[in-house]
Amino acid sequence: MSEALNSDNVVASQTIRVGARMKNRTAKRKQLGVGILAIALAVLLAITACAPRPTVGEKTVQFGWVLPLTGPASSPSQVILSGGEDYVRYFNEQEAIPGVRVKHLWRDNRFETALALGHYQTLVAAGVPIIIIEQVPPLHALRESFVSDEVVGFVSGGGYHEIVYPGHDWIYTITPTLGEQTAVVLQYFMENWEKEKPPRLALVAMEGGWGYEPRYVTGYARSLGFEVLPPEVVPVVVLDAAVQLLRLRGAGADLVHIQALAPSVGPILRDAERLGLLGEFQFAGHSSAMGERVIELAGIASEGFLTAREYPWFNESEVPGIKLMIDNMMKYRGRVTMDPEYTFGWVAVAVICEAIRRAVENVGYENLDGRAVKEALDGMKNFDVYGLASITYKPGDHRGATKMAAYEVRGGEIVRVSDWREAPSGRDWKYEW
Repeated sequence: MSEALNSDNVVASQTIRVGARMKNRTAKRKQLGVGILAIALAVLLAITACAPRPTVGEKTVQFGWVLPLTGPASSPSQVILSGGEDYVRYFNEQEAIPGVRVKHLWRDNRFETALALGHYQTLVAAGVPIIIIEQVPPLHALRESFVSDEVVGFVSGGGYHEIVYPGHDWIYTITPTLGEQTAVVLQYFMENWEKEKPPRLALVAMEGGWGYEPRYVTGYARSLGFEVLPPEVVPVVVLDAAVQLLRLRGAGADLVHIQALAPSVGPILRDAERLGLLGEFQFAGHSSAMGERVIELAGIASEGFLTAREYPWFNESEVPGIKLMIDNMMKYRGRVTMDPEYTFGWVAVAVICEAIRRAVENVGYENLDGRAVKEALDGMKNFDVYGLASITYKPGDHRGATKMAAYEVRGGEIVRVSDWREAPSGRDWKYEW
């Protein structure tokens, strides 16, 4: 019995000690938690104290932005957004609209049309007068909504034929159509074609509306003297293009125009190098298909790549807008990213901010709405975006800028190889596939 009592006493003693330790630990954890909370509150107070105080009576105007920031088409959209964000920051620092700041509300639609449509409704409910939408299907689906909601639709990454022609009253862009951009490449190529036989053109299209846009140029290509080969289609994300490239070699292609995003152009050019086809084709593509990323991805395989650009390249430092973009990139981001989409975002938002400035001047801040912004855009004639582009909107023609030049990769650098020229009008062009 004494052994049992001693055993019970031992257990009780151990239980008391364990309980005491647990109590001490709990007390310490509470003390630690209180300490962490105190530190967090101190940090929060410090951040709040250092944060810029809102100006009393400050007014804001917001515009919307729907683009795929995640998913297969995310990388160019991220660059476009960074260019637009930098311009908004610069515009506000200049106090371009006294007492009013411009802000942007962006939404990621992950390359999904249904998600883009939902974001549009949310942004309209938030009262934005203008929304940038980067993809073809949502733009088509919202054609009537822009009118009924009196919200301006805007495109920053390239004009789509069926949106631009016939002109849609409430949709604006800042470039010639994607087919017209391809036409400038074809002009330059034909001007330098030295063989007696007609050159053979092959169009390589990324799956989806944006990728298929150069199909509108086929008739114009024939009028220049090209033989047009059947198109080749590649996925949004290209892992291997050997089959398409070998078919093009068998068809005797001379000029291969790639309408794909930069992350997919790199693998196509590398496959051409691997298959020994670099000397057989002249590769070309949309301006988004050529930039710092593609040169890094493809290396020597990018040499000779031909494109038509809407705006000067980053090495043309004599253009005031180039220096301004580079200075602000260094100021805000600490590095310079030489990819074409950055300029799309910068120019698009420069036009939007100017339209908002004019609308506020015309109707006052309290009366600002989508119709006031639309009227400001309609009145925009030869608006100089720091030497990068001259923007003019006409009834039935909302392309904005219509001049382009040919550029080529030479010695690992992108250089201008033609004069600036008016892009051919594709108003009457029809697609064949």
